[in-house]
Amino acid sequence: MKLNFDSYKDKVKAAWIGKNIGGTMGGPFEGKREVLDCKGFSTEQGKALPNDDLDLQLVWLHAMESVGPEMDCNKLGEFWLSFLPPHWNEYGIGKNNMKHGLLPPLSGDYRNPWKDSNGAWIRTEIWASLAPACPDVAALYAIEDAVVDHGSGEGTVAAAFVAAMQSAAFVESDLYRVIEIGLSRVPETSRLAMSVRKVLECYEKGMSWLEARNTILTMNADIGNGWFEAPSNVAYAVLGMVYGEGDFKKSMITAINCGDDTDCTAATVGATLGILGGTAAIPQDWAEYIGDEIITMSIATGVYRTVPTTCTELTERVVALAPSVLYANMTGVSLTDGENELPSPAFPDLGEASAALQKLRALKPYQYEVDLLMYRACVTWDSAPDIAPNGEIGVTVTFTSRKTRYEKPGCPRTKLAFGNAPYFLNFRWLLPEGFTVEGARNATLSHVNAHGTGSCEVRFTVRAGERVESLNRLVLEVVADGRCLPGYVPLVLVG
Repeated sequence: MKLNFDSYKDKVKAAWIGKNIGGTMGGPFEGKREVLDCKGFSTEQGKALPNDDLDLQLVWLHAMESVGPEMDCNKLGEFWLSFLPPHWNEYGIGKNNMKHGLLPPLSGDYRNPWKDSNGAWIRTEIWASLAPACPDVAALYAIEDAVVDHGSGEGTVAAAFVAAMQSAAFVESDLYRVIEIGLSRVPETSRLAMSVRKVLECYEKGMSWLEARNTILTMNADIGNGWFEAPSNVAYAVLGMVYGEGDFKKSMITAINCGDDTDCTAATVGATLGILGGTAAIPQDWAEYIGDEIITMSIATGVYRTVPTTCTELTERVVALAPSVLYANMTGVSLTDGENELPSPAFPDLGEASAALQKLRALKPYQYEVDLLMYRACVTWDSAPDIAPNGEIGVTVTFTSRKTRYEKPGCPRTKLAFGNAPYFLNFRWLLPEGFTVEGARNATLSHVNAHGTGSCEVRFTVRAGERVESLNRLVLEVVADGRCLPGYVPLVLVG
């Protein structure tokens, strides 16, 4: 697949302008649950409102520029702790859990009533823009991002959906097709998927936008986050675009008038329609009203001193990174000076072969992964990682050989990064005083074949002594025979 670079770049810029327009127009109504009567901007002309929806993505840009395309939730978590001061809702819970040593996705699951909220699907444009026409890759990045503060919740599912939808919009011009591609990357039984499909059903039945909005409101009344839950708000963004019928202004105002998290819904409408139609789809009077400037509110700029200050600068930095991201993920997509060259269909139905869908299905509460270079260790606690004096808890550690993501779009085959030789793994525990661990001392990680992946699962029981601290740090040392690099798996139990 070949994409014309100038057209791609124009769509990236339109995404950021649309994001700024929506965040600015919807911001003054944020949190209002009633049906609204927005007709346009209610803010001062010449400036966009600051918005965390965009701010977080500026930090992810810095992460990709600093670390490179091999990004995961642990790395993003470290950038979060370094550059993002906000402490509200899931942001604060995720940060607090990481500060206590709980790695993502566990940081997003542990004692987090905001797992189903909006903080992740509002920051997907960076992943879609870095992986244009690669909905699976964009969704995988969005999942790594979202689990930091949403764990296995609906907030993570929502991020995968929006990222996949926006990535596909770089080459697909049909809104319905783009929505279906996004839905194909998330579980059908998720509340997010059911909410989006309900909007499409309401539209097909000829119901008004208000009837559709009220249907979604009733459908998700049992979710405990009120106006701040992901399934309804993503559905309102989709509602705005579907009932807007291609009209940028009508789409955004309709989404805002649904109420709830209006800066987020409007910003996602603006960004998605911007990608679909490029800068030509952005109303000139609205673009001129807010200008090109980016105003931040939730970045530690005293530490991160190279924050993009305009949509133009942000666009230049994103498109400079995209070729390396496309190459590193073996997408088969390239940016060229020529015309678009696309297969037909551009995105075949992957079904269960979708890597993003598989990733979402595999997410479990109280689980996280650690990269040990040659293989990965997935830690799954039997329950919340709490421990009382003389208490015990079971934990499973699954080792999986390191692999590349996939060779071609839509092709689930993998390659082992370090060859297909088996590893004989030896275990040693570093424990707090009074703690003991019962379980295997070694295991064999073998491989199926040159294109398969091997894994082995090891069970342990951790027992505390008569005294536990507020935080109890354990480390599993893993050494493979014949290899020089030891691996260390951190485990933290809350007293």
